[in-house]
Amino acid sequence: MLYAKTTPAEKRRLFRERLATGELLQFPGAFNPLSAKLIQSKGFDGVYISGAVLAADLGLPDIGLTTLSEVAGRGEQIARMTDLPALIDADTGFGEPLNLARTVQTLEDAGVAGLHIEDQHNPKRCGHLDGKNVVDDNTAIKRIKAAVDARRDENLLIMARTDIRAVEGLDAAIDRAKMLVDAGADAIFPEAMKDLREFEAMRAALDVPVLANMTEFGKSELFTKQQLSDIGINIVIYPVSLLRLAMGSAVRGLDSLNATGSFQSSVPEMQTRADLYETLDYEAYNHFDSGIFNFDLSTHTKH
Repeated sequence: MLYAKTTPAEKRRLFRERLATGELLQFPGAFNPLSAKLIQSKGFDGVYISGAVLAADLGLPDIGLTTLSEVAGRGEQIARMTDLPALIDADTGFGEPLNLARTVQTLEDAGVAGLHIEDQHNPKRCGHLDGKNVVDDNTAIKRIKAAVDARRDENLLIMARTDIRAVEGLDAAIDRAKMLVDAGADAIFPEAMKDLREFEAMRAALDVPVLANMTEFGKSELFTKQQLSDIGINIVIYPVSLLRLAMGSAVRGLDSLNATGSFQSSVPEMQTRADLYETLDYEAYNHFDSGIFNFDLSTHTKH
């Protein structure tokens, strides 16, 4: 009922423990707090909070238009609704190293278990679009050092994302990833790998957890959990998938309403009232009402 029973600090500690096992953890992307509860109910390992999704939710493209307060606010709403660890997209950190330090502490206060900082120039672009530009080694390193310095909970995962593969190739991406680990990054997010062999090469080159981004319509194939597990990947995210499924269904439903004047033909595709109430844990709220306050006025003394 209400929010998660597991504290943010405990989520971070448990997340670190799971990562240390070397198993592959699946983090579907939550586009709102309700979808985070659904992800937990289906038994997944964590929740991913995508910057692209947060921007789209505001009707904006993923080009660095969202603000720290917008991302932190939505991140808190999602993270507090689930006992799962939440990994959030912090883009380029919302400014220079001092701004980035504030970003880390603000997101830590929002209750996330980890965040990733990327090495693109501002304004950034979606990681699977062409035309990206990355910062120099020194700037990328400063960002990670600022993030690591700023955290107060040592279990907050600081992940470095590098987009250099699409600009300078795989070897440059591996070199950049090693630099970022040396700067203090706890994990690496190599964006827009071309194929499974490239993920495997990145995994072999590093001694920290590696994340794979399985986003539809992007540069990478949609590899299965087993394929990624077999080469030692530690986290796989599906950042926009649930939003795309929901919006695709919404488009079809609205088209049906236009065509027939009713949503009747769309009802079989809808989540039922019973399923929604189960996801919301409606029954717990009923128990709370009956246990804390008796609404039967006959039991109260009349004045």
